[in-house]
Amino acid sequence: MIALSDFLILGAILFAIAVVGIFLNRKNIIIILMAIELMLLAVNMNFIAFSHYLGDISGQIFVFFILTVAAAEAAIGLAILMLVFRNRRSINVNNLDSLKG
Repeated sequence: MIALSDFLILGAILFAIAVVGIFLNRKNIIIILMAIELMLLAVNMNFIAFSHYLGDISGQIFVFFILTVAAAEAAIGLAILMLVFRNRRSINVNNLDSLKG
């Protein structure tokens, strides 16, 4: 049987990898979006682990809401990324500082 602490350690490792991915690679926006998704998945793992440990289903319901918001965020983020690439011919984060509405 896998203990609760094993799931929490795995979630913490995934979250730490995502934070390191954001801080080490600040130039490519696709990597930043993937690191944010990895953070959300680490949080989801903790929700499910606690939900299973406590015998309550509310943590799993939160996971469904988080996955829905994450899917919408990924779709909108990639759409914005495609528009920026069409206009700027680059997805380098350093080139995005001069965006004007």
